[in-house]
Amino acid sequence: MTGHQGSILLFAKSELLGRSLEKAFITHGFQIMVVTTETAIFTAAKEAVPSLIIIERQVERPLYLRQLRTFTTVPIVALSHGDRTYSDEEFLQDYDEEVDLVVAGQSPRELIARVRAILRRRAEQAEQTHKHYRAGNIRMDLDRHEVTVGGATIELTPKEFKILFQFMEAPGRVFSRQEMLNRVWGEGYALEEHALDVHIHSLRQKIEIDPGQPNLIVTVRGVGYKLRV
Repeated sequence: MTGHQGSILLFAKSELLGRSLEKAFITHGFQIMVVTTETAIFTAAKEAVPSLIIIERQVERPLYLRQLRTFTTVPIVALSHGDRTYSDEEFLQDYDEEVDLVVAGQSPRELIARVRAILRRRAEQAEQTHKHYRAGNIRMDLDRHEVTVGGATIELTPKEFKILFQFMEAPGRVFSRQEMLNRVWGEGYALEEHALDVHIHSLRQKIEIDPGQPNLIVTVRGVGYKLRV
């Protein structure tokens, strides 16, 4: 098994397909969440913020795709499998719904290779273009290593900047305390979760209008924190 490749959200109504792809992606170093209903895919796409979404293409046209695109910009792959023929018209319909790739009759290994290629290109594009982040009245400039709130520059410590960067890169995503510690301090670093709370408190003092009742970096009880947008 290789290192972490990215997180995949798979919508598969077929239990057999779901289990098969889940095993294949885990074996190749991906994190994967499998859901079986439209409600579940909407919830997971909003809360888990995957790197890529795979949708099992059923006989009927997936009318929910356009709705899914209203709140996520991650790549979407439509997957057709089995003996059914996939017409040119159906391919075009899916692309009209802003699907990034439609694949048919491919082995899990081929699918994983295509997913890797999509995520690699996306990462390269992000490295080239994502020098600025904006959420509400907060703006982060990575080139200048500056943060402004309402146009006013604020001074952050290196750790505060790294914490805020995680939130700005994935606004709305809930980070557990341990995940944030791993991202900012590195995995295996011996640090109590309370240390993160102290840094979050300090960060709130600098970016919130009312730090006592934070409206930007909010606590998700029993889980961790998220940047509300």
